[in-house]
Amino acid sequence: MLDWDDLRYFVALADHRSLSAAARTLKVDHATVARRVAALEEKSGLRLFDRRARRYLLTGQGLRIAEHARRMEAEVFALERGLIEAAGETPVEISVSAPPVLAASLIAPRLPAFYAEHAHIRLHIGTEARNVSLTRREADIAVRLSRPSDPQLVIRKAGQVCYRLYGSPAYLRSREPADYVFIAFDELLDDTPQQAWLKQMAAERAIVLRTNDLGLQCAAAAAGAGLAVLPDFAAAAAGLQAIGGETDEVRRDAYITYHEDLRGSTPIAATASFLAECVGTGSGRRPAE
Repeated sequence: MLDWDDLRYFVALADHRSLSAAARTLKVDHATVARRVAALEEKSGLRLFDRRARRYLLTGQGLRIAEHARRMEAEVFALERGLIEAAGETPVEISVSAPPVLAASLIAPRLPAFYAEHAHIRLHIGTEARNVSLTRREADIAVRLSRPSDPQLVIRKAGQVCYRLYGSPAYLRSREPADYVFIAFDELLDDTPQQAWLKQMAAERAIVLRTNDLGLQCAAAAAGAGLAVLPDFAAAAAGLQAIGGETDEVRRDAYITYHEDLRGSTPIAATASFLAECVGTGSGRRPAE
C-alpha cells in the first residue's frame, strides 16, 4: 500500500525537479526527499524519474502518477482548509508568511493586543524571503510586496512600504556625496524595485556589503558602513537619516492574501484584518532629516 507521505515528497520533487529545492519547500534535508521517493518507486515497482546530473525529470509513468498525486494533494489541502473554517472558538493555529522586516517591525509589537482579543488563535509566522504556495498550504495567509496572480486567492491591499536612501547622521556629515558607498541585497534580489533603484544611484561607486537581511543592512548603515535603501519604519527605529527630497523614494504595495476556500473562516478573517492593520500603520513613516 502506498504511503501518502511518500507521495507528498514525490510531488514536491516532480514540481521542483531538484532534491535541494524540494527539500527547502518541505523543510527537510535532501536525503529525506531522496529516500522517500526511492521508497515510493520500490513499493510501486515503477521508475518515476530519469536522474540527470542534479535534475530529476519525470518518466511517462511518473507523469501519470504525478497527475493523480496532485489531485490527492489538492483534496487534502482543501480538507485542511475546511477544518480551519469549522474551528469556531476552539484553539486553532494559523500559519502566516511575511517578509522578515515586516514581521519583526510591524507585526510582532502588536501581537499582545491581537491575542488579548483572539485568545483561541495561535499564529505561526514564517519569514522566508520566497513566496510560499498558499494553494499547497505552505501557509494559510501571506503578506506580500507584489500582487499575486493566482485566481484561487483572495487579495486585499493593505498599504504601501516606502523605501528611501538612508545613512547615519555621522556618516552623512563626514562625507561628500561623491564619496558615499552602499549596502545592497545580493544578486538573488536584483529584480526588486528598491535594489534596481539603489544600483542606479550607486553607479560607479562601491557596494561594500551585500546581504538579504534587512536588519543587518540597518545595523551596518547605523554603524557608518555606508548607505542603504530601507523601509521608512525600519530606518526610523535605527535612528537613520533620509537623503533626497520627497520624490526620492520607491513605494511597494503590500497585500494580504489567502486561499478562497478560507473566505468564510472567522479565524482567517480576524488574522487578515490584524495583518492589514499592522502593515497599514507602517506606511509613510519618514524620519526627520
